[in-house]
Amino acid sequence: MNRITATYDIETPVGIERAAEVLAGEQSTGTFVRLASETDALRERSAARIERIEITGTSPTPSLPCRKTGDIYERGQVSVSWPLDNFGTSLPTLMATLAGNLFELAELSAIRLIDMQLPGVFATDHPGPQFGAAGTRDFIGDHKGPLIGTIIKPSVGLNPSETAALVQSLVSAGIDFIKDDELQANGPHCSFAERVEQVSRVLNAHADKTGKRVMYAFNITDEVDQMYRNLETLEAHGGTCAMVCLNSIGLPGLRAVRERSKMTIHGHRAGWGLYSRSPDIGISFTVMQKLWRLAGADHLHVNGLASKFTEADRTVARSAMSVQEPVCDDAPAHLAMPVFSSGQTIWQIAPSRSLLGNDDFIFCAGGGIMSHPQGAGAGVVALRQAADAAREGVTIQDYALRHSELQAALETFAKPVIALD
Repeated sequence: MNRITATYDIETPVGIERAAEVLAGEQSTGTFVRLASETDALRERSAARIERIEITGTSPTPSLPCRKTGDIYERGQVSVSWPLDNFGTSLPTLMATLAGNLFELAELSAIRLIDMQLPGVFATDHPGPQFGAAGTRDFIGDHKGPLIGTIIKPSVGLNPSETAALVQSLVSAGIDFIKDDELQANGPHCSFAERVEQVSRVLNAHADKTGKRVMYAFNITDEVDQMYRNLETLEAHGGTCAMVCLNSIGLPGLRAVRERSKMTIHGHRAGWGLYSRSPDIGISFTVMQKLWRLAGADHLHVNGLASKFTEADRTVARSAMSVQEPVCDDAPAHLAMPVFSSGQTIWQIAPSRSLLGNDDFIFCAGGGIMSHPQGAGAGVVALRQAADAAREGVTIQDYALRHSELQAALETFAKPVIALD
């Protein structure tokens, strides 16, 4: 396959077929008028091609403000393809083509990029995750089951020594993974270098004592040159994970980190709601996660089932599964680890594992650990017991009969409603 295909859900006052033609022209060889240099031969070679149109409905009013108006607004799905020769395998140019000016076209009263298929050359031209699930486990040391993790809270306000003290309590509790909050990077109150030094002292001492290296995702998000320096600081202290805010640093920033990093890259999608919340505009996670994986992310946040955020459980499920599917057919798979977080307790582990069919995920809980009535250590143990029950195919209620930490968690945390249908 030497073409890139994208599928859009669009709405238009000018008819789906006409809108599709405008979209294809705007994003390849055309503009608002036919140019003398836009020859038939050039169009044959470089024009975008409409592959499929499916009308799904109509509305008497536009979903989004739209300069062009009509008596009826037609809705449908349109698949458009581009020749690979238009832009090669450049991810920034791919984004400018598939998700560029088309979002501003006056012929569209709604447009959402919902799917994308790439030729296998993308998977061979880009590095993809350097470590993935297997490498992540190797850093920790022969780890079994999902990684039980948490986030430093309060998000901001703790200084380096206070952060290190919290980390000490968490590693003593048996945690597998800890991450900075996306709001904490290199502020004056908790500088990156000092935080790394003090937290790493705790992590390294724990590893020397127990043989287990807890993975800490330090937030290196910054200008590119500073991210390089942050990586050097982490390497000097034996760091195993660098966290970046994907929407802040962009695809070239992520690729730059991937080229320099000797550790796992934890991709946080802070700001994702800007792309995902409206059904009438934006980009689906199943599209963006392919690009983030190609650029080198090892871990990707997907929200959590029955979380505090607005995404439906079926959307979270689709996002989590997509991270463990090949980016392209007949090419390196570039699989990453989904990260579940936000309002997670012992109740969400089994359904999370069930939808993936494996333990290659990170399960982050804050209150689900800290609010355990027997303490944070018991909170970690209860989550691990819930994961063991899921792997063994036993309900957590039955497993809890023989495990007091899990039983206490069941009595503490209300069972959420998870809607995957």
